[in-house]
Amino acid sequence: MTDEVWVAVESGGPGALSVSEEPIAERINRVGRDQSELEAFYKFPTSDARHERLNKFYESELDLLRDQPFESLDQEAKVDYLLLQNHLKRSLRTLELDGARDAEFAAFVQPFAAPIRDWVQTRMEVRAIHPQEVAASFDAILHKVHLCRQLVCEAKPGQYSKAAGYRAAKTIERIRGDLGETFAFYQGYDPLFDWWVREPYGQLDAALAALPGFVRERLAGIEPGRDDVIVGEPIGRDGLLAELEAEMIPFSPEELLRIADKEYAWCEARMVEASRELGFGDTWRDALEHVKGRYEPPGSQPLFIKSLVDEGTQYVEKHELVSVPPLAKEAIRMYMIPPEAQKVSPFFLGGTYLQVSYPTASMSHADKLMSMRGNNRHFARATAFHEMIPGHHLQLFVADRVRPYRRMFWTPFYIEGWALYWEMVFWARGDFFVSPEDRIGSLFWRMHRCARIVFSLKFHLGQMTPEECVELLVSWVGHERATAEGEVRRSFNGDYSPLYQAGYLLGALQLWKLREETVGQGLCPERVFHDRILNANMMPIELLRALLLGQELNRDFKTTWRFYEGI
Repeated sequence: MTDEVWVAVESGGPGALSVSEEPIAERINRVGRDQSELEAFYKFPTSDARHERLNKFYESELDLLRDQPFESLDQEAKVDYLLLQNHLKRSLRTLELDGARDAEFAAFVQPFAAPIRDWVQTRMEVRAIHPQEVAASFDAILHKVHLCRQLVCEAKPGQYSKAAGYRAAKTIERIRGDLGETFAFYQGYDPLFDWWVREPYGQLDAALAALPGFVRERLAGIEPGRDDVIVGEPIGRDGLLAELEAEMIPFSPEELLRIADKEYAWCEARMVEASRELGFGDTWRDALEHVKGRYEPPGSQPLFIKSLVDEGTQYVEKHELVSVPPLAKEAIRMYMIPPEAQKVSPFFLGGTYLQVSYPTASMSHADKLMSMRGNNRHFARATAFHEMIPGHHLQLFVADRVRPYRRMFWTPFYIEGWALYWEMVFWARGDFFVSPEDRIGSLFWRMHRCARIVFSLKFHLGQMTPEECVELLVSWVGHERATAEGEVRRSFNGDYSPLYQAGYLLGALQLWKLREETVGQGLCPERVFHDRILNANMMPIELLRALLLGQELNRDFKTTWRFYEGI
């Protein structure tokens, strides 16, 4: 029987295994697929039906999981149990937080969103429609869209936050997209539908198309054509504490900020040492400017980056630091990042394939220089192996092949922590970053990760604006302004979790501490340690620690590992 024959089913449905029969790894696969099915079907933003159905699903799966025997499970299965339990609890918290955020702008969005939602759900359930009634409904909804504009115009100063306005605009764009998809489902397939609905839909769609920009300008202060303005959605201290609990980090935001300050001080001291070697004395920013000026000429960057990728691969193989499957080396693909995308991704990216950021002929002279300076030889040498081998490319290659069901428990502390951890390993070995220029390139990125903790946490605590985050990267780290803006824009555009940027250095510090507890204690050689991390696949590092050290676990496991001392 092939995999295609099987379908995702809810617990208790036809064909479902009983709780006692379902292995925990298969349960994780099923829950992940069931969740995806529900999110695809109940897709409308701000929908009460979506919230209620997902809430019911998470609660029911938690109840079923509690009925699963725990003590009889082996260590791998116990970890899987705790991973699934954490995922479900976190999903419930996220659902609650999303509902609270949506409520902030419900007064002017819900009046027109609710009837659109009902029509979209009618299409999803493939129930009969009456085109004349749909046309009348669209005409009525159009008036509610006009009312929305009026309510936004009449809003008092401070009534809605910039974040609420920004989120409202994005939600309206999604609503318009769902409306368009639903219209396309019927258009051309029902002559009466076209006759009645086409004109009212066109008017409604035009009104919805103009609404997000209007809301952004009025409530978020983003003028038309200024799509490069950075806003973001702070989650507050309580939101950060909930995220830290889910990531199994037993430190407060304030403690994490102190960790960042301490690590930055270490980096700055090493920067001064390298600066003195280059003849710039204690003014390390002058030494950094010297390094930025050592960039590849136009046209040669792809070949240079490829040579750096090969260098990192050969280094870990020569020193037997980690196993590298032959296909992982053979099938590396490279693409160039388009100019517009470089506003969000100003540096090259890695993972399944390599994406190179470098200026094009269409860019202004100033932007060309900033891009080349920000992607200079020494910055690139410190990140090529981070992105590819032994970093993200190797990590994702193994994750697709060993315990792939654990990819559901994706976390930046594992993903980004692993790649930055290798920068720390290469540094500590003392034979990779040898020249002062290369050490400055490596330290720039380490300082950058310290700054990421500071600006991301302070933004979500309400202590820094996006503009202040950009200034921090320019003044504290030495970023080019364009790359600093791209970094902050990428952090707050909604594609990354609130703790994503903090996960780089904190995850690396966790792995470094775990290295001390294993390799440092003679429990295993480096290659075995690194291979076990890759083969374990994605999870919070504290659970990875419990797995590698064989620590006793119980179903009420709570984070306690204080992996950083002296704060």
